[in-house]
Amino acid sequence: MSKTIHIAPLTRIEGHAAIAINLDADGGVKDTKVHFQSLRGFEKFVEGKPAEELPRIVNRICGICPWQHHLASNKAVDACFGVTPPPAGQKLRELMQTISHAEDKLLHFFFLAAADFVLGPDSDYAVRNVIGVAKANPELAQKVVRMRYKAKMILEKFAGKAIHPVAGVTGGFAKPMTEEDRMQILSEMQELLDFALFTIEFAKTQVFPPYLEAIETIGVINTGFLGTVDDNGALNLYDGKLRLMKPDGSCTDFAAADYADHVGEKVVPWSYGKFPYAKSWAEGFSLDLEAPKGIYRANTLARINVCDKIATPQAQAELEEFREKFGRPAQATLLYHWARLIEEVYACEHAIALLQDPEITDPDIRAKVEPKAGRGVGCVEAPRGTLIHDYTTDENGLITRANLIVGTTHNLAPINMSVHQAAKALIKDGRADEGALNKIEMAVRAYDP
Repeated sequence: MSKTIHIAPLTRIEGHAAIAINLDADGGVKDTKVHFQSLRGFEKFVEGKPAEELPRIVNRICGICPWQHHLASNKAVDACFGVTPPPAGQKLRELMQTISHAEDKLLHFFFLAAADFVLGPDSDYAVRNVIGVAKANPELAQKVVRMRYKAKMILEKFAGKAIHPVAGVTGGFAKPMTEEDRMQILSEMQELLDFALFTIEFAKTQVFPPYLEAIETIGVINTGFLGTVDDNGALNLYDGKLRLMKPDGSCTDFAAADYADHVGEKVVPWSYGKFPYAKSWAEGFSLDLEAPKGIYRANTLARINVCDKIATPQAQAELEEFREKFGRPAQATLLYHWARLIEEVYACEHAIALLQDPEITDPDIRAKVEPKAGRGVGCVEAPRGTLIHDYTTDENGLITRANLIVGTTHNLAPINMSVHQAAKALIKDGRADEGALNKIEMAVRAYDP
């Protein structure tokens, strides 16, 4: 008789999910489904609200990346009202966005992913967690906690809140940066950069090498990619044009405001989440592993693949080494972890560059705003992928329609494909031990959903 293997809850992710693996009568994998219990209610919650209130509402969508929702929302409201923030206001927004990325990547790599590599995917699940990692290397664990706390406190001390921020406002930023603020944050970001460089070297020499076979086999699928680049094709986390790359490496660039011409959203009967797909490829939507249609990925590996270069020197050197080893586009799912650490270096370097710009302490941080009818699309790169907020307002500046594509959403289809690939490779004759089930979970954790 056929049976179903349930993995519930799916562990060490930043949300709630479960996996169902349906076996056929011979014990082979027939079908898999990854179920995310995510509520799509915010698109309706905000209707009728004054648009300038939305950045303080939608940052509740995610307690891990509230800054990205806050800033994408600010950008969308700016566009609805036709206002452009002054350069200092833009730079302060981008600085907060960049520092929050640096903090988030430390969280995922050390607290959620590291146990699979430091302790091993087949180790006892009772110790295969952050506590087990801390016991294995207590000195490093203490430093990790201190560095993540430092990044969080930079956000809180300067912007008032690290979680559920309010410092971004329509037309700019709520407070200027003083010279004392600038010098203090600059010193702390240099310390974070030093730790980012240590982390990627530690990962390349001690963490990843024993698992290169796993990297080449677990959850590997062939897809396209989506990310943001600047006018020179360099990685950008805050602003730029969207780049959609096909599996063969060919690319199309377009403005975020035109996303609906290129990205469609599919509703499937077994998931609460919408499944984005590449509508402009004109091939439809299919999760078939052998012949997927319209499937692309977002998040760190996608951004590393679509960019031509990285504008900061040490992250660029890491990108060149990565591409020499794995090519472009790299398709191995577990390489999301490696790409995440390249972005960690970039985020720290770019934050330092922003702080070294004398314009960032200019007190002119907010433009005058008049609510009016309009439509605006705000887009930033959230840690988990390209984040799109699309609002329409009436003549009083009240929201009449909202559409959100959240970072993880882009990866719902690829996550299901990666789980199916991993399950078929690891489950034979109906047998799956604890290590095999954890390796299937690893195919999900790589996306940091």
